[in-house]
Amino acid sequence: MDLDVFVSAHAPEWDRLAQLLARRRRTGAEVDELVTLYQRTATHLSVLRSSAPDPQLVGRLTQLVARARSVVTGTRRAAWSDVLSFLTEGFPAAVYRARRWWVPTALLSVAVAALLGWWIGSHPAVRESIAAPEELREMTRPGGQYETYYSSHPATSFAAQVWTNNAQAVALCLVLGAFLCLPVLYILFQNMLNVAVGIGLMTDAGRLDTFLGLILPHGLLELTAVFVAAGTGLRLGWTVIDPGPRTRRTALAEEGRAALGMALGLALVLFVSGAIEGFVTPSSLPTWARITIGVVAETAFLTYVFVLGSRAVRAGDTGDLESGGRSAAQPVAA
Repeated sequence: MDLDVFVSAHAPEWDRLAQLLARRRRTGAEVDELVTLYQRTATHLSVLRSSAPDPQLVGRLTQLVARARSVVTGTRRAAWSDVLSFLTEGFPAAVYRARRWWVPTALLSVAVAALLGWWIGSHPAVRESIAAPEELREMTRPGGQYETYYSSHPATSFAAQVWTNNAQAVALCLVLGAFLCLPVLYILFQNMLNVAVGIGLMTDAGRLDTFLGLILPHGLLELTAVFVAAGTGLRLGWTVIDPGPRTRRTALAEEGRAALGMALGLALVLFVSGAIEGFVTPSSLPTWARITIGVVAETAFLTYVFVLGSRAVRAGDTGDLESGGRSAAQPVAA
């Protein structure tokens, strides 16, 4: 076998395979081409080993075939680049794509909490159904339970407990969304009812400003994470009802994978809100300073979503797994 002729004939195919392997995203046609070139290059390597061994060329093709095999037949290991890609593209893209669900969910939920808070604060019979008058006074007085709640435990353990509880609520919203939205609505209503009770009782006690000073520093970011999770869960549930042009199985798989990634991202968001609740909310900082920290954290998150997220979506990112990390939607012929 004339080695020079063999290399001249097949070198463009090897170079093309190397180009495809260097890409982080590939179209369906490029994946098909990659599989075909991988099979051809593996054959070329076998021929070279048996007919005209050239250590340098064999080493190059061996490395090329090994890389292609890991893409075609195996799962790649997560790297720091994957983490960076998730934080700068995948997660914000998933949250941005779900904005038509979680933004209305947030607005409606806040309206419901405000309405329920007004109803509780304006009707003594409703407040008496919550607790006895003596207990209500103990809860809402200066230095009462509403104020001491945030400083009743060491900041570190309290932040960890808050993060765990909120992460569970977010995970339930995302997971249970597939059950036709109903569990998500229940979880969301319970969260808004808890906020409304605080608003109503502290309004009746003439201390609404104190309540808002305690809840806003961490509550802005925390409730936004809950709203994102609830909106995503509702979208997942609606996908079961109306999958659109996709099959129900495909639609649920795609949206479910995006929701799973979103759960990881929201856990980081809740970690930040938990740290604020554990260290900033009960601190001796002035009320305006504590609220400013909460507003800055909320603004940073929304900017992160609507700037990086919209940019990633325009680039084609959906928040789903990369093609190498999920199964093919249908068999591909080589």
